[in-house]
Parts: sequence; C-alpha cells; structure tokens
Amino acid sequence: MKHASILAPSILAGDHAHLAGSAQTVASLGIPWIHLDIMDGHFVPNLTFGPQTVAALRKGSSLFFDTHLMLDEPHRYIEPFAKAGANLISIHIEPAYDHAATLARIRELGCQNGIVLNPGTPAEAIEPFLALVDLVLVMTVQPGFGGQPFRRDMLSKIAQIDRWRQERGLTFRLEVDGGVDLKTGPECRAAGADTFVAGTSFFGATDKASVAQAIAAW
Repeated sequence: MKHASILAPSILAGDHAHLAGSAQTVASLGIPWIHLDIMDGHFVPNLTFGPQTVAALRKGSSLFFDTHLMLDEPHRYIEPFAKAGANLISIHIEPAYDHAATLARIRELGCQNGIVLNPGTPAEAIEPFLALVDLVLVMTVQPGFGGQPFRRDMLSKIAQIDRWRQERGLTFRLEVDGGVDLKTGPECRAAGADTFVAGTSFFGATDKASVAQAIAAW
C-alpha cells in the first residue's frame, strides 16, 4: 500500500513569539498536519515546549498534531500530551523503557502512535514494533536543532523499513525529519517515505504554497 504524500511543517522553525500564527499559516494553505517537536534538554541538547503550549495551540486549531517526543522518559509524559490535544505521539527507541507498553498506552489514550530512530540507530532496533505502530519516523539528522543538512546515508534505512512494510502487509506511515526540502524530499519518497517533516524549508520559504503543492505531488 502506497500512501499519498503528507507534509507536516515543523513549528520548531516557525515564529516562537507567535506559534499560533505559524499554525494558522499552515492551516490557511490547506495543509492538514503540523509537527510538534518536544525536547527536554536531556535526550537532545535543546528545550522547546510542553503540554501547556500544545493545549493552547489546540484551542485555536483543528490541525492534526503530529507530536514527536524527544525525551529521556517519554512514557511519563504521554498522558499530558494526549490530554493537551495531540493526535499522534511518537516515541524514540533509544532510551530504556517499556516501548511496547508505552505504544499501547498511547492508543488507549485515543491517539495514533509512532516509533522513532536516530541516525546512529539501525533499522533492526525498531523491527519488533512495526506491527504495533501507526507511523515510523526516521531521523535524517541528529535531533536537537533545525537547519542541519540532510544525511543521504539514511536513504537505505528508509528503504529497508519500507521493504519490511511491504513484505508484512503493514500500513504504518513512513516519516522523515531533518534537512527535508524540495531536493532531498523526492529522494526520500523514492526510498519509500510518504510523510515529510519540513521546518526551515517550509517556514523559510517566500512561497509556502508552492512548497506545499510540490510535496503533495510527490
């Protein structure tokens, strides 16, 4: 099953003095998803925002909140983010906690779930969880800061996960995040990705509508 392409603009690259305005920009272009990067300053060397900010954004938005927890202990925070209005909550494979139970709990809370792996983590680390998730997110930069260059050595990892998806008849979405733009995105699409997190390349574009239209056509 090949999913249609989805663009998930990363609000990390938006205007932090007016995040609601950045979300409204996305919605005004007819883009259904927005990507929320949640960083704790421990798992990644940056801090962003927490459930209260997500709840405030939710009050004025009907966008699909694609919520990416870059946390040392994500299992401790899934309930607050679900209550705040997340639609999908993705957790990293790298920290040590009960991944399967956490993925199950996310669904119990009424959200879709996702599993994420960093560039240095082999695809095999998430293989046992593929039948348990709605989305797999392959980081194509080391998470923590926006604007990093895309790592093309991740294309083979994307392709491997896509092969497993096809061989096993699974339907999870395959998302990429990091350095995704109008040049690197089609390479990811060719490797099997169908969901594209774009931060700098979207919010930094003078013609955001053209970026959205290009990605929708992949």
